[in-house]
Amino acid sequence: MQNRHVIYILIWTGFGLIGHWAGAQQPLRGILPEQRALQIRSPDQLPSRPIPRTPPPATVTDPQWDANPVNLSLSEVLNISLQNLDVVRVLSGVTANSTGRTIYDVAINNTGIDVQRGLFDPNLSANNLWTQNRLPSAVPDLIDPTITNLESTRNNRHALNFGLSQRLLTGGNIDFGVVGSNNRFPNLITPLNPQINSSPSLQFTQPLLQGAGRAVNEAPIVIAMIDTERSFFQFKDSVQRHVLSVVQGYWQLVQARTELWAREQQVRQLQFALKRAEDRVEVGDARLGELSQARVAFENFRAGLLIAEGNLLARESALRNVLGLSPFDNDRIFPTSPLIDERLEWNWNELLDLAEQYRPDVIELKLILEADQQRLLVRQNDTLPRLDAIALYRWNGIEGTMPNGSQISGGGFNDWALGVNFSVPLGLRTARASLRQQELLIQRDQLNLQQGLHQASHDLAVTVRNLELAYAQYRRYQEVRQAAQDNLDQQIEIGNELEQFIVLLQAIVDWGNAVSSEAQALVLYNSELAALELQTGTILESHGIAFVEERFGSLGPLGRRAVPVMYPATTPPTPSVDRYPSGEKPSEERFNLVDPLEAFGIGQPAQPRNSDQEVPRDFAPPDIRLTPDNPTAGENRSRSSPLFSGERIKKFFRSP
Repeated sequence: MQNRHVIYILIWTGFGLIGHWAGAQQPLRGILPEQRALQIRSPDQLPSRPIPRTPPPATVTDPQWDANPVNLSLSEVLNISLQNLDVVRVLSGVTANSTGRTIYDVAINNTGIDVQRGLFDPNLSANNLWTQNRLPSAVPDLIDPTITNLESTRNNRHALNFGLSQRLLTGGNIDFGVVGSNNRFPNLITPLNPQINSSPSLQFTQPLLQGAGRAVNEAPIVIAMIDTERSFFQFKDSVQRHVLSVVQGYWQLVQARTELWAREQQVRQLQFALKRAEDRVEVGDARLGELSQARVAFENFRAGLLIAEGNLLARESALRNVLGLSPFDNDRIFPTSPLIDERLEWNWNELLDLAEQYRPDVIELKLILEADQQRLLVRQNDTLPRLDAIALYRWNGIEGTMPNGSQISGGGFNDWALGVNFSVPLGLRTARASLRQQELLIQRDQLNLQQGLHQASHDLAVTVRNLELAYAQYRRYQEVRQAAQDNLDQQIEIGNELEQFIVLLQAIVDWGNAVSSEAQALVLYNSELAALELQTGTILESHGIAFVEERFGSLGPLGRRAVPVMYPATTPPTPSVDRYPSGEKPSEERFNLVDPLEAFGIGQPAQPRNSDQEVPRDFAPPDIRLTPDNPTAGENRSRSSPLFSGERIKKFFRSP
């Protein structure tokens, strides 16, 4: 009765405390409360990870043309990018974005293989338990049957359970176990006190239908290995696109520098035309409208020069971004690798064979199909009934002390069992539905692979067409440039035959556009050469880039007392070979950048500089109002302009 009251009190007290806690919304000690509000930390409470400090970036108002020039070949630029390729970046317009791939991805997926293999590791278990039992019982009094006595029997027990099991690749399982117990009954006369029991046993179970065979049991391991291969080729695909981005970014920088040079020459030519128009106005050989037109054209070309400068800064910044460098570090990239201007001879069937064999996206589709075929083995096996053969043999032993104090033991009591267990869900609806689903997935995988091959052929066709078009445009724009040069020479000749200013203006526009178009076509051709290598999946091999497996030490199966085991950690790419030579001059010199005014003895070499410096601040378009009050109109002019210069020192970039 007393124990019952204690139990009732504990139960009602517990309900009361729970009700009080629920009503007051106050948590009990040891009980976690509900989350009934949003807990958002302030940004200043989060761990601080400062952005690396770098010099301010160059802008069109502060282009910093006098920064330290660094001559870099395309091979050197590729090596810089590969050294900084912990996270894979690709160009996207005038910036670079992360692909989400890192050098750790393959090693992370590789751990899944050991996870699946670990299912076949031996499993050891041991349980030790000491207990004391005192169960009360009602016993009638031997003298007075109307009286009942409450007594208890105490049992001190020690139990040991030991087991060692091993799963086999055939699907079977071996279990070895030992069950032992030591029972003592204080103050009690029993046949054996203490009484010690022990039962070693050996059991073997082997599936005969479902779960039987090496192929179905190794399927999860094979799938994990395929997943690692998929991760590797996904990483390789992103690295290939990174290399293409570096190549394209490098050539786009060359094109931007050439574009800037052409716009600078246009401004200088317009400056010359402006002076000529001013001189003609002074001598009364032209109307003021021609001078006004010259001034408008001059300012428009200066605005175009500003855009070209901004494009150059953006292209250099994009290249630095994809290289993993800081936005600006008082260095300027000067490309020196000459562009390729020879036509590539290609074989269409060879390109298709290379794409089918080496393209990472096609390889990944093949691996997906391979993994689903392994899953099909598992699904087919699941549709079989469960039929397991079982064999058991057990050695039973007992020993103890008899009431007379003598010891007795015996171990010849053996058990054995042989049999089969059978079970099957009637209809096997779930298993058969999963099998149909997997068969359909394989059909889908085959279609996706076929589509991948189809898309690869079209990607190659597009790239080949672009390659041929870019080269044809380059050759055609060479002719256009020559024609524009001849036309400009005729228009800027100083002699008795003076053409209308609008004709000269058009000649300058045509010449600048021809130079820019020629450079753009050749840059596009070189970019398409790299794109063709990407479409065939050979861009890394053609650049001599491979992957190296870096390892790290960690705990192995034997734990801390053993020597640390080396495991895969990262898969960074190696540096590239020196495929692209380094020229002695900037890459844009390939376009024979000669000032057209030099033919008339008024030209001077020019290099990229600030548009605000192209025309010095002491130069202003002349005042076109020729009146007696303004006798010096048109004298405030200058043909010279400060040139961009600086010591060109060969060095590698500093890491950000």
